[in-house]
Amino acid sequence: MAFVRIYTDDQGRSKFEEMLTPFEPSNPAEPGAMAFSQKATSITFRSQPVGLVQDWHTAPRRQYVITLRGMAEIETGNGEIRHFGPGDVLLADDLAGGGHVTRVIGTETRLSVTIPIET
Repeated sequence: MAFVRIYTDDQGRSKFEEMLTPFEPSNPAEPGAMAFSQKATSITFRSQPVGLVQDWHTAPRRQYVITLRGMAEIETGNGEIRHFGPGDVLLADDLAGGGHVTRVIGTETRLSVTIPIET
């Protein structure tokens, strides 16, 4: 499974990078089954209306953001824009620098789940 990480480069600009989930065999009783786990500190479900804009900000902590419904547009410090829809996973890891902009776009409220991970 692939996901996107947003991070801060050496010049303080946020950037995207493609990541692959480091799956490992999960259970000898389930041949071929794979898993990846990390310790999480909490889970938050969020509802954001179409048109909501979070101007330049950094991630408050390392966290996964998974869009369940609706669409978000995220702009990084290097000017790249990507869209995140249902099922897309983002690892928000730009804890310093100029941050990124998040816009809720489309025609329906965005529902997402945020899962902070232990560092």
